[in-house]
Amino acid sequence: MKSLIALWNSVANDLATRCCTSAHHDMKYVKDRSDNEGLSFLTITLPNFAKDFELSLERGYVDNTVFLSFRKNGSLPSFLRGFSCLVFDRRTGVLLDNPDHSAIQAIRQLTLIFGKILAECEPSRVRKAFSEFVQCEQEVRENLFSSDLTGFGRIASLLFASTFSKIDSDVYYGRLIPKHGPGATADSLYGNQKFRQVTWPCRLEPYFPYGEMVLPNWSFWEQLEEVDFLEPDAEIPVRVVSVPKTMKTPRIIAIEPTAMQYAQQAILRSFREAIRDQLPNRFIGLDDQTPNQRMAHRGSSKGDLATLDLSEASDRVSIELVSKLLANHRHLHDAVMACRSRRALMPSGDVVFLAKFASMGSALCFPMEAAVFLTAVFVGIEQDLGRPLTRRDVESYVGRVRIFGDDIIVPVDHVRSVMHSLHSFGMKVNANKSFWKGKFRESCGKEYYDGTDVSIVRVRRFIPSSRKNVQEIISTVSLRNQFFIAGLESTVDLLDRRMHRILGVFPVVEATSPVLGRLTFGPISNSGSSVRHSIPKVKGWLIRPVIPVNEINDWPALRKCLSSLEQRTADVVPTSSDHLRRSGRPRVVDIKLGMGSVY
Repeated sequence: MKSLIALWNSVANDLATRCCTSAHHDMKYVKDRSDNEGLSFLTITLPNFAKDFELSLERGYVDNTVFLSFRKNGSLPSFLRGFSCLVFDRRTGVLLDNPDHSAIQAIRQLTLIFGKILAECEPSRVRKAFSEFVQCEQEVRENLFSSDLTGFGRIASLLFASTFSKIDSDVYYGRLIPKHGPGATADSLYGNQKFRQVTWPCRLEPYFPYGEMVLPNWSFWEQLEEVDFLEPDAEIPVRVVSVPKTMKTPRIIAIEPTAMQYAQQAILRSFREAIRDQLPNRFIGLDDQTPNQRMAHRGSSKGDLATLDLSEASDRVSIELVSKLLANHRHLHDAVMACRSRRALMPSGDVVFLAKFASMGSALCFPMEAAVFLTAVFVGIEQDLGRPLTRRDVESYVGRVRIFGDDIIVPVDHVRSVMHSLHSFGMKVNANKSFWKGKFRESCGKEYYDGTDVSIVRVRRFIPSSRKNVQEIISTVSLRNQFFIAGLESTVDLLDRRMHRILGVFPVVEATSPVLGRLTFGPISNSGSSVRHSIPKVKGWLIRPVIPVNEINDWPALRKCLSSLEQRTADVVPTSSDHLRRSGRPRVVDIKLGMGSVY
């Protein structure tokens, strides 16, 4: 933890210089409380300070309901007072007419820097997260059939009729092309082994027939004798697990069975292709977050757009809502329901029947929740307008409504009605991360105040102590370069000294270089580099992912090769020449000393 304190002190000094203030007392305060409270002060208590700070920006004042775990000096907390006095009036706590944007960024940087560091939660926090998962499931079940979905269904048709018709046609005419995802599966198959599937849910057969989806072709029909076709009560349930998110709470996800994930990817691919050049594509982001970020910037500057964030977003999308969303497209509806897992295996061994559509882990979770959220948003807008929406009405909101996961942007004029609509369909708006009153906006990893980017740099892993800490080395090199771009010179020097001591060789490179190295604003010297073939190279450390041995042959190998050809037509990068022997996510990442391109 000493290295984290040293890093915090360095960042504090840099930011204090930038804001023409002092952080001397703040550094002592952080050390004392960290000594008493441990790592949780840096990873939980300080981020809570940031939440209160952002809430105060939204309200326009500091009152007695915030910063409760920090001693106050007048209206403001004593901690970081040199910075906060540049934002709020020290006597009244009211937001200044012209708050210092650099001070706003500095306070957020110093309090959120370790908020998302990869560290294990305490067992009690993990147990609480699983308990909340079950409680959320119960709430979703209790709310089933309690909402009037008439308006929801009509708005869904207005938005998605053309898009869903295209996918419906793909399902009907058997044009679905499945693929295996890279992640873990509930039946513990990984990499190449996913192509040797010997179990298959009966529910999949009408829309995802085993003979066409798994076998290379029907000439291998004899393999069907080895397949165990599972009735619904014998299906493998999704496996609910926790993965690191923050030290305050882990992320709860559900690992899907191989067969279900395989079929879900087929629908997802069709969805991606169908939504192109369609109206919903102008409101929903599946990969590109920049439209949300641009709109958040505009909202902070003009004050006309609100950024909303949902709590437990995917876990609160009920099967009823998705069923209503797809109701007018019977083939698509039934195919989606066929590849949806119905049960979840909890760590306790209990099996829960799911009322939600799907948790994170399903390939269809992200697109279906986005479609549901967009529909709910326009239901709220329609209620606010007091008349039925037309297509022309919907088109007028392009550039003013946007969905990316649980990040939602809507016009401030409709924010109350939209929040009411989301709530009526079982969603929970996170008040601490939703902004529309003040000049602060946050969406998709970017934050703005009054048109100024006040986004921060986050520490994702602990600072390495030796060359054995490979993941930490890779993360810290990235961290160093982010601080360099942010202009924190003494912090960059601190990390440079650490990396030189550990790596020995830490060259200057471009951001696109495969070599672990330093960014610089000046010209890159070629001294000590190889210029053979006119490509400047430099000696440094190269990342070497170790792909596990996972060999397949016979018909599963043929199926994978044929699948690679299918995916190649969809602009997917072909697999390597060694793909039949090695596959899956690297279980070990190593670094090796060698020559690599400067660029």
